[in-house]
Amino acid sequence: MPSEHELIQQRLEKRERLLRLADPYPARVQRTHTALEALGGFEVAGGVDNAIDVTIVGRVTAQRVMGKAAFLDLRDGSGRIQLHFRRDALADYDNLDLVDLGDFLEVSGSVFRTRTGEVTVAVASWRVITKALRPLPEKWHGLTDTEARYRQRYLDLIANERSREVARARSIIVSAVRQFFLNRGFLEVETPVLQEHAGGAAARPFTTHHNALDRDLVLRISLELHLKRLLVGGFEKVFEIGRVFRNEGVSYRHNPEFTLLESYEAYADYHDVAAMVEELLGFVAVQAHGTTEFHHGEVALSLKAPFARTTYHGALLEHAGIDYRQYPTTEALREVARSRNVPVADGASWATILDALMSTFVEPKLIQPTFIFDYPTALSPLAKKKVDDEDTVERFELFALGYEIANAYSELNDPVDQRERMEAQAAKQTEGDEEAEVADEDFLVAIEHGMPPAGGLGIGMDRLVQLIMGEHSLREVILFPTMRDRGDE
Repeated sequence: MPSEHELIQQRLEKRERLLRLADPYPARVQRTHTALEALGGFEVAGGVDNAIDVTIVGRVTAQRVMGKAAFLDLRDGSGRIQLHFRRDALADYDNLDLVDLGDFLEVSGSVFRTRTGEVTVAVASWRVITKALRPLPEKWHGLTDTEARYRQRYLDLIANERSREVARARSIIVSAVRQFFLNRGFLEVETPVLQEHAGGAAARPFTTHHNALDRDLVLRISLELHLKRLLVGGFEKVFEIGRVFRNEGVSYRHNPEFTLLESYEAYADYHDVAAMVEELLGFVAVQAHGTTEFHHGEVALSLKAPFARTTYHGALLEHAGIDYRQYPTTEALREVARSRNVPVADGASWATILDALMSTFVEPKLIQPTFIFDYPTALSPLAKKKVDDEDTVERFELFALGYEIANAYSELNDPVDQRERMEAQAAKQTEGDEEAEVADEDFLVAIEHGMPPAGGLGIGMDRLVQLIMGEHSLREVILFPTMRDRGDE
């Protein structure tokens, strides 16, 4: 079997021969029908042979040459259609030996049905409109190597219908989320990617340098603090769907850049937001699947409201038998983690250890959509405290299939309390906690002008697509995921 280098050389030679005939990379093509329209037009015409003429374009995905006739499959963005070339009908029939799998053709002809019943274009004229120099993966039998699929997504999309389906569904899902919020009167906005401070989440940022200003900036890790500034400015319902960047590990569950939805609604609390999230997920599921009931692998998943509800304290007590209120110090909680064989770093804070216990014992058991309400204050520096419990905040997270889907607060709008919490977080950062919240002075000044009570929401769009589409890895729903160096995979 020829090597890839030899196959490329053969294609380069064919390119040279094509150049002597005509330009195999023309700037303009003619198209009257897509493949799907050609098939549909034949049926509309009553299935009468040669009743409609078409000009279609697309990539060659199969070839069957039989001397006096040849059948090729042509695929465009709408689907596949068969082409029939006859030696006695085409003066340039022999030039088909210059065509390889992966080339793009423009063909004109009439539509008919073959003896085997397949709707086909009888080619009257044709030309190459792109000569491909590299062969398609595995001669079109499919690209199955997972690493190659992610690194060369274009080949994955050529070879695998499922990958094209997920990509199309992602567009539908993002559009559905946007439409849901617009229908509810939210204003879509855009906020800065380059920022002075990485605020709104606990994560390590990426740093870059602005040459003209001669100062370092960070890529945003959240959308929150700028969207809240807009509440101060008088907008009552705002949302953004945008890219955020977190300098963290790369895995099937994490990507350092991802798409985040955040919304903020004045005069709403976290219970209002929870009700909205139930409506949102049901709406999106129907747009993507036509139903709120579907399978995720072997799991029959239901996104029909209402979702299950519990509390952070209750969930950890139920699933792990741990009452974290009995372990108020870092060392006491560390001992609990050690006794349960939960690894934690030596310098981990009380909140980090508690989160590790939750991630180990509770989250994997939350298969059907489940709201976890009322988080410890130490885990939520931007949420409003509960009136009857200073150590607990009005926050929920929504879990399904064992991972977080949504995060929401009754937003903290007391500027004094907010300053104290941010300064406490900033102190942790000076002590070496790179993921601690920063004290954003401009944001603190903004809310000192008065921010109305509000309910805020964050949803990772990649995880939402993963949930809706039944995929088990974020890399399946991100077209171009960040990958390790080849030797490190």
